[in-house]
Amino acid sequence: MQLYLPIAEISLNIFMLIGLGGAVGFLSGLFGVGGGFLLTPMLIFSGIPAPVAVASVTGQVVAASTSGALSYWRRGGIDLKLASFLIVSGISGAFVGVWTFGILRAAGQLDLVISLGYLIFLGSIGSLMLFEAVRSIIKHKAGKSVPHKLPGQHNWVHGLPLRVRFKRSNLYVSVLPVVLIGASIGFLGSLLGIGGGFILVPALIYILRVPGSVVIGTSLLQVLAIMAATTILHAVNSQTVDIMLAFSLMVGSVIGAQFGASAGQHLRGEQLRALLAIIVLAVAIRFALSLLLTPADPFSMTVLSGGAA
Repeated sequence: MQLYLPIAEISLNIFMLIGLGGAVGFLSGLFGVGGGFLLTPMLIFSGIPAPVAVASVTGQVVAASTSGALSYWRRGGIDLKLASFLIVSGISGAFVGVWTFGILRAAGQLDLVISLGYLIFLGSIGSLMLFEAVRSIIKHKAGKSVPHKLPGQHNWVHGLPLRVRFKRSNLYVSVLPVVLIGASIGFLGSLLGIGGGFILVPALIYILRVPGSVVIGTSLLQVLAIMAATTILHAVNSQTVDIMLAFSLMVGSVIGAQFGASAGQHLRGEQLRALLAIIVLAVAIRFALSLLLTPADPFSMTVLSGGAA
């Protein structure tokens, strides 16, 4: 059954789209991540134009984050003051990201930048994750415990100026790293179509020392707000949000996440991280091949804006 996507201007099998959403939803439930950093590349590899894939996935991330954020809100697992700083700075970063998105698209370099961004981003993150996971597995088999820095310990970040007290997280830290983290997530989310939760959570834990009881909920609220703003910005400025595509992905992701959450209970944490790292590296390698190999059709047609003198 073919579904016409009006913004992408192509027709794709609706069951394939729901299946893509379900596969990423399964991985989201399995690994506890948003999945946007995997869904956007999968859409691009399926033939969706990169600008439409990036913008439409932001809507899917909003839907995927809403239920989780509401759950943590009811349980009091959100630091609203910390989230507000992250959201304000994140929206500022999203404005810059959408502005950069428009400039690169007008210059015809958006596809290249997205591919390079994912190659560098996923390659580095995946390599670090795989190294840490393999080290943990080796130490686990040897009967050794892997030391971790715990929330509440101080580091150089806590000595920076402009400190603010976040009572819910029991923190008294500078707002400078908070603003920088929020702006970075907003910029990457709007430019590459990623929620950023799998970056934000480690940053909150290991840089700011946010307690685990509020870190997930605070992250979900920030991702929800930033991706909602990014969806609106893309819809208004670049007109690249395809509602039909986003809705199909939402349906699949909601179903797949339930199965992923159940499957994740049967694997240890280091095994999950190793498996996720392998998947991330596989996507990075696929982007590398797309940049290095000669495409089947080296020519394309596009409408150039502006008039000739």
